[in-house]
Amino acid sequence: MTIHLDAPAAVRAVARDDAAPVGTIPQQRGVFAVEIDDAVELDTLVPDAVLVDAEQAGADLADEVVTAELVELADVIALPEVPTQRGVQPADVTDVWTAYKSTGERAHRDALILHYASLVSAVAGRVGMRLPATVEQADLVSYGMFGLIDAIEKYQLDRSVKFESYASSRIRGAIIDELRAMDWVPRSVRTKARSIDRAQAELEATLHRAPTEAELAAHLQVPVGELRQVCSQLATSNLAALDELLGGEDRTGGVSLGDTLCDDRIDDPAGTLADAETAHLLARSIEQLGERERIVVVLYYYEGMTLAEIGRVLGVTESRISQMHTAAMTRLRTRLTDAERG
Repeated sequence: MTIHLDAPAAVRAVARDDAAPVGTIPQQRGVFAVEIDDAVELDTLVPDAVLVDAEQAGADLADEVVTAELVELADVIALPEVPTQRGVQPADVTDVWTAYKSTGERAHRDALILHYASLVSAVAGRVGMRLPATVEQADLVSYGMFGLIDAIEKYQLDRSVKFESYASSRIRGAIIDELRAMDWVPRSVRTKARSIDRAQAELEATLHRAPTEAELAAHLQVPVGELRQVCSQLATSNLAALDELLGGEDRTGGVSLGDTLCDDRIDDPAGTLADAETAHLLARSIEQLGERERIVVVLYYYEGMTLAEIGRVLGVTESRISQMHTAAMTRLRTRLTDAERG
């Protein structure tokens, strides 16, 4: 790390080591990588003409000659690198490898794991690009960590292969092995599924439409029954979380997959409650009708009689029964609407 110093301040600081540059915080002795205590050493770094120009120009000094000479001065007067917490520095990896293989201490192994942890994330990202969205990236990274640890323990320093190349294959293998162990579908079924997908894509490109089941089976040279069996096995191979929001997690107020599933054999509680409330309101509204209108409604809707039959029962014409029916429906509709609003 190189410190960029102000030109006049730097020249004056080296010329007069007993005073700190104006506007800067005085530094303790020994913090610089190289100390310049004598003006004789300054003469070797900055010519006399440069010093004179710096004294005259002050804070406005920006001459190209002075700038060129001060670049060399700034490189000499430099603070040491601040240590970071990123694990092993690249220059020290070889020493850590040698120490780990000679002693086998766990501290050295942990230092190597921290140093190569970014390699696991990179490999997991490449593998995850070809996997469904249901596979979490964090799970792939955790699987790959086992491969990295195994690669560090089995790697030999006398090999001509770089550790990054060797570890990448081990990490990828560990991720794939763990994914296969979690998959309950046989690999043969997965292979057939890929064959079906390729055949379907080829037929769609040729026929310019979705192929039928018979055409797909003929293209694969398998019986239709076997094709159906493979498709039925694949239908139960995919998993989906019931609480996962449809359309992504970023959608507010979204509907989950579990909300879209229902059992037709079970009554909907909300619908059942609404129907019961409607029946109660309808019964109260019918009771509030006149006697003849209530008889018309009961005989027409509950007994299934025609308007002519109701007219003969009440001793009136069919047209009069129609008028009574219309008036009763108007009153019922009004009262139900008022009940919903209230």
